[in-house]
Parts: sequence; C-alpha cells; structure tokens
Amino acid sequence: MTTTATAPLLQVEDLRVAFGAKTVVEGVSFSIAPGEKLALVGESGSGKTVTALALLQLLHDARVQGRALLYDDREPRDLLALPERQMRALRGDQIAMIFQEPMTALNPLMTVGEQIAEVLRLKRAMTTAQSAQEAIELLAKTGIPEPARRAGAYPHQLSGGQRQRAMIAMALACAPKLLLADEPTTALDVSLRGQILDLLEELRREAGMAVLLITHDLQLVRRFADRVAVMQQGRLVEQCATAQLFNAPQHPYTQKLMASRPERLLDEHAAAVPGHAPALAAQGLRVSYPVPLPGIRGWFRKGAFVALHGADFAIARGRTLGVIGESGSGKSTLAQAALGLLPPPQVGGQVAVAGQPWQGRPAADRPLRRVVQVVFQDPFSSLSPRLTIDEIVGEGLRVHAPEVPPPERAARVRRALADVGLTEGDFPGLLARYPHEFSGGQRQRIALARALIVQPELLVLDEPTSALDVTIQKQVLALLQQFQRERGLAYLLITHDVAVVRAMAHEVIVLKDGEVVEAGSAAQVLGAPRHPYTQHLLAAA
Repeated sequence: MTTTATAPLLQVEDLRVAFGAKTVVEGVSFSIAPGEKLALVGESGSGKTVTALALLQLLHDARVQGRALLYDDREPRDLLALPERQMRALRGDQIAMIFQEPMTALNPLMTVGEQIAEVLRLKRAMTTAQSAQEAIELLAKTGIPEPARRAGAYPHQLSGGQRQRAMIAMALACAPKLLLADEPTTALDVSLRGQILDLLEELRREAGMAVLLITHDLQLVRRFADRVAVMQQGRLVEQCATAQLFNAPQHPYTQKLMASRPERLLDEHAAAVPGHAPALAAQGLRVSYPVPLPGIRGWFRKGAFVALHGADFAIARGRTLGVIGESGSGKSTLAQAALGLLPPPQVGGQVAVAGQPWQGRPAADRPLRRVVQVVFQDPFSSLSPRLTIDEIVGEGLRVHAPEVPPPERAARVRRALADVGLTEGDFPGLLARYPHEFSGGQRQRIALARALIVQPELLVLDEPTSALDVTIQKQVLALLQQFQRERGLAYLLITHDVAVVRAMAHEVIVLKDGEVVEAGSAAQVLGAPRHPYTQHLLAAA
C-alpha cells in the first residue's frame, strides 16, 4: 500500500483500548489530513486523552487493538504495531504531544530552558549554545514574559499558565507533522489563549502541521477547528464540520454539550450576611519575593521582586469577589497571601480572615485553617498520590473535628463526594481508589469535596473549573452558588474565565503586573469597563 496525494496524514481504524476487563475506548475511527485541525471533544472520562496516548504507545498495562496508520514519505506505518525504538524516533519529531498537566509532565529537577534545549539537541543535533538560544526564542514565541529569565526557572517557579506555555514550546521545538494537543490552553488566560491558537495556526500554514485538539472548551473549538469528533463513554457519536456541528448538532449528547453554559443563579443584589466581620479583608496588601542580584552584590544581599502592590479589598459573608488578570499578574500570589501560606517577611499590609489576622505560627493559625479552605488549579499535584480518596476527603475532619467517630466520618465523606457528582454507583470502590485512577475533571471534583467537608466560611477558588468539561463545570458552579445561598459562604474566585466570573461574582478586581487597575461591582466592571486592560481582557474573551 502506497501513499497518494489524497491520502490522510493519520488514519485511525477501529481503535479499542481496555484496562483489564474494562473497555474505555471502543471502535473509534477517524482520519486527519495534512494541515487539518480536528477537535476531539466530550466530557471528562469519555476517552479523549486515552485515545491520544494510545497513538503514541504511552499507555501502560492497557490492551490496545485496531490500526493507526501514519502516512509520510515512506510506506504507511501502523503506530500501534511499531517497536519501541521506532516509536521513540517518531515521538517529538513526526508526532508531538502537549500534555494536560504540565506540572507532572515537566522534570522538576531541570530548568524549563534545559528541557526544551534537550529536545533540540536530541532531535535536531544542535549544539549546547544553539539549543539554549533556540529554547529562549521558542518561549518568546509562546508569549511568555522575559523568556531569557524564565528559561532559567524551574517548573515550580512558574505560574500554571507559564508552565503550560513551556510545554507548548517543547512540543513545537521540532515542527512536528502532527500535534496532539491535550487541553493546550486550559491554564492560559483568554488573551494568551488566542495567542497560542494564532501560533498553532501559523505553524500549520508554514509547515503543514496537522492538529488533533483535545478539549472541553467549545468556544476554542468554534474558533480553531476544521472538523469536530464528539466522544461519549469511549465511542464517537458524531463527526462533522465545525460549522455544521454548532449550527445543527444531531446527537442528543452533542446537543447537551452545546446547551451547557455557566449560569448565574445568584441574586445580583443579594445582601451580605449581617452581623459578622468580613470573611476576608485586606488593606495595603503587598507581597515580594527575594531574587538574586547580579554581580558581586548578590554575594551579600538579595533583591526583591514585588508580585503584588498595595491591594485593598473585602469579601462579606455570602458574597463572591472575582479576581481576573493574565497569567503572572499576581492572582495566585494574592490567593496565597489570603490563605496565610507566605512567610511574614514577604507580606506587607494587613490580611484578616473573619476578623482575625494570620499570625505566621502553625499552632496559632490552626483555627483559621478550618474557616478558610482552598481548591487549587492543578488537582493532580494538590492531591496526595499515596492517600486513598477516603483519606484525602476525610483528612480535614480528622484534623479539625477529631471527635467525629469513624462511621460518621465515612458517611460525611460519601455525602461530600456525592454533592460534587461522585458516587459508589458510578465508581465502584470509590473510597479505596487513588487520585491517578480518575480523570483530570474527576480529580478536581475530589479536591472540591475535600474543601467543603469541613464546612468553611470562606473558600479560595484558584481556577476551580479550568480542568472541568462544560457540563461538569455548570454542575459545580451551580453547586457552589447553592452552598453560598444556603450557608452564607464567601468565595475568593481567581480565574481567567470571564464566563465563570459573570456567573459567580458580585464584585470584581482586575490585576495587571501585580497592581489592581480596576475594581467595582461585577455589573460595572464586566458591563462597562473603564481601564483599557480590562477592555482588552473582555474583548479577548
């Protein structure tokens, strides 16, 4: 069999993937033409990522059947049947992948520049100096600020969005013919999301690169993809051109996805819970980090990088403050200060939770740890891989309510998990499972259950729905709003998703380079923004 001018770049035929007795991908067939952009969409756990990983033989202990024919300058090769040595040569060169969770995909012991340069040396035979310079240029292409400085940073020193951009730079280093992009813009703000799409489109035009985009972001699909394939429970239920899918979806499941949008269920003019101090208040909040000084000065003292400049805000009980801004604007720094996670020398100004300031001493701050809980952006790194789901969700009760007997604690754990859509009926043996046995969206729901089980008064939500598909996002946001109505919870909502802010926030502050450039009611800031930067963010959304 030989390739022709009309042959696809990749032809997947009857792909089936099973783990033990459980089949997770069943009879999936699709093709991608050279330079084509195909979006694979569906709810969390539908088999999208497993399909992509199977194509690169990156699944362990899985039974994979079917064919995946790659057409290039030679005879078509079946990716599922190639020996490991040949697959290793293809990975990163002919086919590259952007993984969903950069914190687990990046090497924590190497700087991001070194990791990108390593690909260039191995695949393109560059010298050390050439690869280091090219790594900086690739980082600059993805829009990362100060690329030369960021190239020398380790993954934990970058924000979630910056780590994702480093992953994208690494995947694009060898200009592959096919890019498997698994949620490539999940951690990016709206303006950078557009920038990354423009970059992928530019590479597609220049090199004829095809893209398999795996995402739950339907607006991203509408803007970027030529065709769409919809997955439900391991099966493809609909495939067609993007315009046709959005104008006239045929399958009931596709129609359900299209109808899932964040909804505002809160009263715009709801009064704060009276008779209480603000759930969170800050005056002149300033956060700085020590940085080395160049030259001989660095031997004797360190400089300071100011990540947050004099922020003032307050969140009343029963209200939500939304914080928006681009990646690196200081949003997560503000959250860390609100949670009392930064050492006192780095924090200036005043921060009080329920009228009580953080003391900077574990024993003194423990009572406040129950009052304020957090849902982090990256559920994989925030959940211990060594603890079961029962231990993870119940840990807060063991620390803050040790008097609760084990049977009651187990019942509360089950109830908290059911509240976020995880039950024993859908996941047999749920409490005895570990985080790696769940998809990204399911892990985020576990993180939310862990935060809610101790009945906090303030919840810090750091990109709480960035890993969730549209239907689960709608469910979780509705649940959060329900809890706010019933329990008077206050939320500090940090996100780059303007639709989530519209659905959730009563007040909004906008951060740029660590400074609050605009603040006010959600109706004013989102409906009639005054600052050019806010206008830019809303236009990009």
